[in-house]
Amino acid sequence: MSAAAIKVLSIIPPMTQLNTPYPSTAYLTGFLRSRGVEAVQEDLALKLVLRLFTADGLRAMRAQILAANKRKPVRVVRDFLDEFDRYEAAIEPAIAFLQGRDPTIAYRIAARQLLPEGPRFESLNAYVDPDSEDGGDALAWAFGALGTQDRARHLATLFLNDLADVLRESIDPRFEFVRYAERLASGQPTFDPLAEALTAPASLVDETLQALTREAIAKHQPQLVLLSVPFPGSVYGALRIAQQIRAIDPAIRISLGGGYVNTELRELRESRLFDYVDFVTLDSGERPLLALLEHLAGKRSSERLVRTFVRDDAGKVRYINFPEPDVPFEDWGTPTWDGLPIHDYLSLLDMLNPMHRLWSDGRWNKLTIAHGCYWKKCSFCDVSLDYISRYETATAETLVNRIEAIIAETGQTGFHFVDEAAPPKMLRALAEELIRRKVAISWWGNIRFEKSFTPELCQLLAQSGCIAVTGGLEVASDRLLQLMKKGVSVEQVARVTYAFSEAGILVHAYLMYGFPTQTVQDTVDALEYVRQMFEAGCMQSGFWHRFACTVHSPVGQNPEEYGVKLVPLPANAHFARNDIGFIDPTGVDHDSLGKALNKALYNYMHGIALDWNVQRWFEERVPRTTVPKHFVSKALGRRG
Repeated sequence: MSAAAIKVLSIIPPMTQLNTPYPSTAYLTGFLRSRGVEAVQEDLALKLVLRLFTADGLRAMRAQILAANKRKPVRVVRDFLDEFDRYEAAIEPAIAFLQGRDPTIAYRIAARQLLPEGPRFESLNAYVDPDSEDGGDALAWAFGALGTQDRARHLATLFLNDLADVLRESIDPRFEFVRYAERLASGQPTFDPLAEALTAPASLVDETLQALTREAIAKHQPQLVLLSVPFPGSVYGALRIAQQIRAIDPAIRISLGGGYVNTELRELRESRLFDYVDFVTLDSGERPLLALLEHLAGKRSSERLVRTFVRDDAGKVRYINFPEPDVPFEDWGTPTWDGLPIHDYLSLLDMLNPMHRLWSDGRWNKLTIAHGCYWKKCSFCDVSLDYISRYETATAETLVNRIEAIIAETGQTGFHFVDEAAPPKMLRALAEELIRRKVAISWWGNIRFEKSFTPELCQLLAQSGCIAVTGGLEVASDRLLQLMKKGVSVEQVARVTYAFSEAGILVHAYLMYGFPTQTVQDTVDALEYVRQMFEAGCMQSGFWHRFACTVHSPVGQNPEEYGVKLVPLPANAHFARNDIGFIDPTGVDHDSLGKALNKALYNYMHGIALDWNVQRWFEERVPRTTVPKHFVSKALGRRG
């Protein structure tokens, strides 16, 4: 048998996102087809939601709730039972609307007559001024009188969120739309929680996933299944799929890979994982996959596998890495979405903020401009790992060729560039090539807020179709930015983000708190910098992340340079070994401070309370900010 004769099925397990396919299977499928391999793909995350949230699915949920006969169900479950006929009648029209298949139903949804309204709808009353001209209507504030489609999309999203709450509260407490059973895999040094869950009786969610797995295997009849697990919230779903494949046909080989594996399982010693999968591969999958296909075809011994964990005959986990060069990024080929139901994805609108919605609204073709990070110095980042350290680019001509091929296949011109940090030089070349070839697209992506992004370059990017950028302001403290080797200053970030905003490009800032040696004063000042930037129109959206130390980051590898001590991993840490605890001598209660940061940011993103003193957001006493009142205005060349 030749390697090309092996049929490969790549699966996106639950959960990732519902508005667009996660790109890993599209990349692998496109690459394998370019090498003559019969490759197909399935998104079981999307199919799981579309199977559960139907009239039949809701009836199954109701039957299980009634059979459990709980005396005092929570309110969202009571509402579901009391108004079941309305939920049953509304679910399929709501799904069809969110898929873009029935836009005219928006008028009924927006009128708030079609959908039953559970607890999630109470968010419409949050942070609204009753004395405003719109009478305190949050939807009118966000969408005005003409935004019927968006208004309806937001209401339909709240409706689905209520139903997800019903499922979580009454049937499977691990279920969420963007993650499933995340705590079983997130930072878990031992496989025990996953092993226990996988041997427990299947929930309605599990049973539905098992049925979908049987259908996928019967449809494609693969010899090799690739399970891509980008996040902790997709590991349990992947292993439930693998478990079902084992039951269907033990001869089907199963390989596990993806972002979670690349960061968490690099020192894997847990043999029980191989009860479910045969291979675990690290980093970019192209070269390990070619070697694996040759091995399965009998053309290569197991000793010549590449970056692959296996379990040997003695039951021990072995890591095999025969030295072979990686497939160059230029030769990855064009990702393909063929086989994925691209018209069935759900455009959700969770937040009213125009920038924040991009993550859940619209189907974006995900593409990479460059592999790795051209900066690769940030001390909180996994700079020692391949997905950061190996920086490679393709030519602008190659990238636009890929873009044109994807548009021809999907009929859609929206692109999300999912780089770690898209290099300014490549973005300029890409923009010029798009303009030269008159390729009209809308695109957004992640960058570093560095000085290379001049007002002139920002205008060029906007002309080429750039609608938004995301980037790290992180701790918003020059002292800490220097400590983390970010390579930017607060003043520089203010100027760069303002240049993007002036070009009509939305800006989202990744923010961080709890970095080693960060004090309460640092945190208060960071919030003041952020407030001033929102007030000045530098950014429209943001998200505060709590710093997590990883063993592959400079902080994890050289903690003494950052004034902290690491907490040793437990002796039985045979599974995930990435996140590691640390002791910071400052003793700051970052959990408490984080609540204030998130509450303030939520309001800033809705244009509210930008004139408040930042001290008002904190429940505990905090010092006054030391940031000059007009710091950002002066950085932008304005008078105070």
